[in-house]
Amino acid sequence: MHKVWAVIRREFVERVRTKWFWISAILGPVLFGGVIVYQIMQSLGGAVRDIAVVDSTTSAFGQRVTEAVAANPGFRVTRVPAAPGVVDSLTRLVESKQLNGFLIISNELSETGKAEYRASNLSLQTVEGLERLLNTVVVKVRLETRGVNPEVVDWAQGIRITLDQKKIARGRTTTESAGESFVLAYVMAVLLFMAILLYGVNVMSSVLEEKTTRIVEVLVSSLRPFQLMLGKVAGAGAVSFFQFLIWGVSARLLITLRVPIARLLGADASAAQGIKLPHIPFATLAIFMAFFLGGFLLYSAMFAAVGAMSSNEQEARQAQQPVTYLLMISYLSIIGLTNDPSSAFARTLSIVPFTSPIATPVRWTAGSMGTGELVTSLAMLLIGIVAVTWIAARIYRVGILMTGKRPTMKELVRWVRTA
Repeated sequence: MHKVWAVIRREFVERVRTKWFWISAILGPVLFGGVIVYQIMQSLGGAVRDIAVVDSTTSAFGQRVTEAVAANPGFRVTRVPAAPGVVDSLTRLVESKQLNGFLIISNELSETGKAEYRASNLSLQTVEGLERLLNTVVVKVRLETRGVNPEVVDWAQGIRITLDQKKIARGRTTTESAGESFVLAYVMAVLLFMAILLYGVNVMSSVLEEKTTRIVEVLVSSLRPFQLMLGKVAGAGAVSFFQFLIWGVSARLLITLRVPIARLLGADASAAQGIKLPHIPFATLAIFMAFFLGGFLLYSAMFAAVGAMSSNEQEARQAQQPVTYLLMISYLSIIGLTNDPSSAFARTLSIVPFTSPIATPVRWTAGSMGTGELVTSLAMLLIGIVAVTWIAARIYRVGILMTGKRPTMKELVRWVRTA
């Protein structure tokens, strides 16, 4: 066991002592936090959009639409009567960046609800804002044409519905909103995907480096190949846990100092005061760490086998693609997992060992996964780790000393049988 510990210590120290590790560990939360905060501020405020309204209506309806859009602080509006060549002229203004876009309306808007918006950048926020404004005006006009008092229409449209969201999960009712659940599940999935992939690739690169430099020939003379592989996987895993700890402390520190930082940057301190870390129950954190550890062991064994059977960096990059694709299946399914975590698709992903490291924490965070399903998912993951590690160890045992061309699938099967 002391030999395995020596490998773990070497792998941990070699990674932690580099300046790039500390740069990524310290600046990572700052970079990600800055990007997230910037996007939130942009979505709350955003730049003012200069648009034109091409009015081809035959009544005062076009003027009312223009006034409604202009009343929104996010738009600066110019009304342009429809005429030959107007659309071409406005198109040139959009292409020259003098105009963000233009809205084309006609009598058809109040009859069928159809209008057209042309822009160089079809921002989702801009389109949704225009649709919301147009919908308000059209509903008001249609009601007025049926004799409804305009004051009554204004009164009816003046109310804003707000849903007080309470989440029911595992017998408890919490104040967690749908947005908070989605953000927490999404962030967890991204962290799991990045950590498992990056540190799994690090294991592969370490194996390949020692193989190409012939250092492994010296190492296997004093310890068994399986001990070497186990030490590399455990060492890289310890580094990833250490980095998660640094990120957690950094995130807590940034949230604590959010108001002074906002004042230093000249931002709104009151808005910064509202930024808080979402509440993460201990059970959710424990499940996150358990499935990260399981996923890391599963994929690191596979990446170690890829490094052992490759002779150079190019072969390793090609051979790692199938392993990466397996991990990406659950990562690309985040939207489906959060929208309908009780579907057959989501349940299948949480049972399959190759996808459960990401799918199960996401489903648990969404609140639709029972304890029985969780235990089943964890048991299947453990079975998968044992099976994959057994196969990877036999490939590693033979491939670590093999050079030349990359083995075929038939040769890999023979290695597993004879190792």
